[in-house]
Amino acid sequence: MQPRIPRQSAPEHGIHRAENDARLSDELASVIGGARRRAVRDGDRQIDTAHLLHSLLESDPEARAVFGDGPRIARLLGYLVQRSIGYGLRWQSAVEDSGAVPVVAECAGFSPLAAASMEYACELAARRGGPARGIDLLAAIVVDQQARAVEVLARAGIDPREVLARLGGRPGRTGEWAGGSEAAP
Repeated sequence: MQPRIPRQSAPEHGIHRAENDARLSDELASVIGGARRRAVRDGDRQIDTAHLLHSLLESDPEARAVFGDGPRIARLLGYLVQRSIGYGLRWQSAVEDSGAVPVVAECAGFSPLAAASMEYACELAARRGGPARGIDLLAAIVVDQQARAVEVLARAGIDPREVLARLGGRPGRTGEWAGGSEAAP
């Protein structure tokens, strides 16, 4: 059986593989690889923001720390796990796109909203003067209320505005996310 998300290893075809993007930290590149594997395993057509959130929580301690320990993180991970066994099956036939963001064509294999989130994470990191990290991507995926990651957060009882506020209050942060809009970047 051939995976639904094409293996994007041929740069001569004009396909940009996000894991090889110099604007990403090594840790974030690993998170993206994990999201890609999850999407393929789940039989999803594209990597969406919920795949990215799940991989962030599994692989990035700094992003995971934003949610704290205890029942909140357990409930959130439970919803993310359920997407492959029923909760997210309705998403398999639809592309994640809120219509609020321009489509980023260079991130083949990503939903339009996930691709835009990747670009926004890189913009946030560029303002800071470094490669994009997991917390940059976390901030980017929770700003659009139509994102699947935001839907999962809401089902788990976590307000995305609270996530943005926590990110804005982290040491070394300028607070640029804390006042972020509810719409996409």
